[in-house]
Order: sequence, then structure tokens, then C-alpha cells
Amino acid sequence: MEYLIVCPLALLAGLVDAVAGGGGLISLPAYFFAGLPPHAAIATNKLSSTMGTTIATVRYALFGYMAPMFVAAGVACGLAGSALGANLALVADSFALMVFMLVSLPFVAVLVFRVRDLNKFAERPLPRHRALALTGLIALAVGVYDGFYGPGTGTILMLLLTMVAHQSMREAAGTTKAVNLATNVAALAVFLVNGAVLIPLGLAAGAFNIVGNWIGSSLFDKKGSAVLRPLMLVVIALFAVRLIADLLA
Repeated sequence: MEYLIVCPLALLAGLVDAVAGGGGLISLPAYFFAGLPPHAAIATNKLSSTMGTTIATVRYALFGYMAPMFVAAGVACGLAGSALGANLALVADSFALMVFMLVSLPFVAVLVFRVRDLNKFAERPLPRHRALALTGLIALAVGVYDGFYGPGTGTILMLLLTMVAHQSMREAAGTTKAVNLATNVAALAVFLVNGAVLIPLGLAAGAFNIVGNWIGSSLFDKKGSAVLRPLMLVVIALFAVRLIADLLA
């Protein structure tokens, strides 16, 4: 029953994650629905999502979406931010952050709905050094958020890299995938060392997640913003549900 619940949703999560980020908003609840305790659910989800993200990252690199300087700055700053956020989570209350995110989400949704093509920001490119600095700052800030709370990290990163750092939609997708993969691998290593991962279930779900990421990366390569915007709005809606549930809890 665990496999029947988790695996199809892991495929759907991989598809959404490859295009718009936020696949964990689908896959993590699947593990809870299957009856896994919280630590096992989070750890096992990290194994399956890391497998899928690896495939999407490799494919985006082969598609030519990876700008090496952006990726290097994003990965380095994202890892530093994630470590800082994890330490903050030990001493800070996340309630205020969740309220802020919940209040902000309608404005983000309106922005995504109104901006029909995220590539329009790249039509006014920033000087290279400024774009690189902004990429690092964005990855650092979103990395802190990822370590502190986490849901929707990929979607937030995509939006900020396009709208603030003026990366093209495809460069932003490549940077986002590289940062996500780095932080996922770092977290997975900790979970594996501590024996929290249910490896057979994680590998099975990971295989489905790989299929989803393969389909999603192909859709993104062919359709671009036509498929990105609707999925981003779906992720934002799922994020709102997750925030409300966490606040009520």
C-alpha cells in the first residue's frame, strides 16, 4: 500500500519539480499519507527527490541551460545559506515566517499571472558582475529559507532569478536545479548517516520521480513559459494549503 500511494505521486512531483519547482509539496504529503513517521517521511522523500533532481540537472546541463558562473555562485551561496537556515531553525520560531509567506502568496500569484513571459526580464540584461552578485545573494537568502522551513524553494528561486537577477528563464531553471541538487545531496548525506531513510521505498519512488523529471524537463524544453506559468500557480496554491496546515498545527 505504501508503494501504491507514494510512487504515482512521486512521478507527478518529479514532473512539477522539473518545470516549476515545488515537487516536495506533492511528494512529502504522499509519504505521510502512506503512514510513515515524520523523520522517515522527510528522509525517504529526500532520497527519491534527489534521484529525480539529478536527472533533471543533467538534462538541463545537456540542453545548455547551465551558465557556469551563475551555477557556481548559486551552489556555493545556497549551501552556505541552507546551513545557516538549519541552525536558525533550532533557535527561532517559524510562525512569523509562515504568516509572512501566507500573506505574500496572493501577491506572488497575481505577479505570476500577469507576467506572461518571464524571459522579458532577460531582455534587459544586467551587467555580468551585478547579475552574478544578485544570483549569489538570492541563492544565499533562499538557502536560508530552505534550511529554516523549505517548501516551495525551487519556485521562489526561479522567480527571483528571472525577475531580480534578470537571468533568462532557462538559465534560471539550470541554476535552480543545480542549487536544489546540491542542498538535497547535503541533506540526504545526513539522513543516510543517521539511518533515517527507508531505502527500498525511497529507491522505488526515486525511479518514478526520475520518470517525472524526465517528462517535465522535456516539457519545459519544448513549451517553456506556456507550461511554466500554470504549474507555478498550482505550486503556489499547494504552498498556501501547506502553510495553512502548518499554522493550524
